[in-house]
Amino acid sequence: MSTASREGSLDAPTRHPLGQNEPDFYNETAIFDELERVFDICHGCRRCVSLCNSFPTLFDLVDESTTMEVDGVERKDYWKVVDHCYLCDLCYLTKCPYVPPHEWNVDFPHLMLRAKALGYKQGRSKLRDKIITSTDAIGKLASIPIVVNVVNAVNRNEHTRALLESALEIHAEARLPEYHSNTLSRRSAQHQPADIEITATERTSGKVAIFATCYGQYNEPLIGEDLLAVFEHNQIQTMIVKNTVCCGMPKLELGDLDSVEKLKNHNIPLLAGLVDDGWDIISPVPSCTLQFKQELPLMFPADADVEKVRQAFFDPFEYLALRHKAGLMNLDFSGTIGKIAYHVACHQRVQRIGLKTRDILALIPETEIEVIERCSGHDGTYAIKQEFHDTSMKICKPVVNRVRKAEPDAYASDCPMAGQHISAGLNDGSKTQHPISLLRQAYGV
Repeated sequence: MSTASREGSLDAPTRHPLGQNEPDFYNETAIFDELERVFDICHGCRRCVSLCNSFPTLFDLVDESTTMEVDGVERKDYWKVVDHCYLCDLCYLTKCPYVPPHEWNVDFPHLMLRAKALGYKQGRSKLRDKIITSTDAIGKLASIPIVVNVVNAVNRNEHTRALLESALEIHAEARLPEYHSNTLSRRSAQHQPADIEITATERTSGKVAIFATCYGQYNEPLIGEDLLAVFEHNQIQTMIVKNTVCCGMPKLELGDLDSVEKLKNHNIPLLAGLVDDGWDIISPVPSCTLQFKQELPLMFPADADVEKVRQAFFDPFEYLALRHKAGLMNLDFSGTIGKIAYHVACHQRVQRIGLKTRDILALIPETEIEVIERCSGHDGTYAIKQEFHDTSMKICKPVVNRVRKAEPDAYASDCPMAGQHISAGLNDGSKTQHPISLLRQAYGV
């Protein structure tokens, strides 16, 4: 029997636990040895060159080295590759033929995460990075009445933005999110789950608790309101989870794993208690959903409550598709949307649920959908950083071109930040919408 390595794999990708508590996790020598091993495999393959800027950066370093191999790249330059990775996970789940169970065991995103964690421990993170990933603190401050007007005015003014770029290295032309003093918590304070007959299916309980997310709480609370309206219109008992904190994805991407654990220790008991009471859980932002469905379970594989929450967490349109499959979807639409240019967010694509948003929107009469499966390059923080904004706009350009060419009646992304980034690229005064908002419009509720 041959023992030669296979060239690629047809097996379904599997994932190993992150292992952040293992003795060698932060060992610099071990990390850089693994970076060199994986970079050499990537250099010999190059399938991922069209994804994020990590791969072009790596390949340029190799091609410009004295040996034109990875061994000719100075190890200090490995950080340039690491810094461009924003953990979209597309390389792992859509491109790389060498992910486990292949014997080469390439997990590029989690290797980058390990390196980021080392860099954070070594003090490589800037003050700016620590601030912009502290989404709860920023949101609470920025949403204070009167303060919110000042914050939004500063974010829109070219002169104050120039000062912000000089002081914190936040790119002056990057579009920053608007803040609302009338947060989702305030808007839904008096909301009570509707008194309706609850119908469960094989996989859904018919009771949904919405994890608002920092973005849904402070920046676009209308999305949460639309979720409530759409789900209740589909006879699903729905509520907003109170007293949650950030899911931890921004801190994860920074490499601040200690903060991720602290946030997990706050959120998971709340959510696990709801699951025990029969509630399923959704969130309006794919990155937050992925955090609970993938990243936290890989960080804490022995935590029974983390696993309990993982099994009960759904993407909103995944949930509606399951209800539709059981014959419980409300198909009584009062209007149509027309042609939709629909951007599929990376962190939704890698949930392995298929194009459920497209499938549900396609139920709206006289609706045409142009699907765009390509990264927008935003990431939540990458696009606003002075050193990465231009690159993020370059990554987004093919998406912008597809939207512009489609000439749609509406364009949308499951990731509201990606949608805003596409709007910035179009720069024509148009505004993105969340798909759940389009669905609410079609229902006329």
